[in-house]
Amino acid sequence: MVDEERRGGARAADGERGRQPETGFGVDEGRLTLRERKKLRTRQRISGEATLLFIRRGFDHVTVAEVARAAEVSTMTVFNYFPRKEDLFLDRIPEARELIVRAVRECGPEESPLAALRRLVLALLAERHPLGGVGEGFEHFWRTVLDSPALRARGREAVEELEGVLAALLAEAAGGDAERPGHEARLGAALTVAAIRVAYVDAASRQLGGDPVDEVAVEQAEVLRRTFDALERALPGFA
Repeated sequence: MVDEERRGGARAADGERGRQPETGFGVDEGRLTLRERKKLRTRQRISGEATLLFIRRGFDHVTVAEVARAAEVSTMTVFNYFPRKEDLFLDRIPEARELIVRAVRECGPEESPLAALRRLVLALLAERHPLGGVGEGFEHFWRTVLDSPALRARGREAVEELEGVLAALLAEAAGGDAERPGHEARLGAALTVAAIRVAYVDAASRQLGGDPVDEVAVEQAEVLRRTFDALERALPGFA
């Protein structure tokens, strides 16, 4: 059972369809320098070993020193790549931020910010990307988070961080001040992040309950479409 959980956890951390494992980023290594490739692989190794340990024993029962020994690096090296222990497991937060920024800033002139975000979350789900929330083995990830107060707290912080990023993007898209988003942008970001979070929590609960992944994915896509339909009605200024 432990071996199966380790494999399931590794699948959840690695993502699907050839994405770079553990980093949270799909990277074309051919475009990196030798030094950058070495750093990327070190980061992958650290996060991968950490993920397996956390899923096997529980996040709160594993020390950073144990992760360092498993990855064959120093504790200082671990902290150089991951400033907080929680970031070893929730290592895709920077990718989520980057994807949101890219989706909104690079959308075409005929595409609204909400339309760009709809396209992004549906694409992540279709790819079975870890940030899509639905995939084989993802229940090990969700269970580890739910079992750790520290990870749940970091998850709440991440939601607040992403809300702030989105508020700045919405203000920028509307021609306002991204440094000091107004009420409408902040409200729009808060409603959007909350709505997506509810959909993701529902999908996680179903996977933890043992529902078939393919069934959850199909229904999650429809939930997300209805969610964005509602957001576009509620936030016409960003639709």
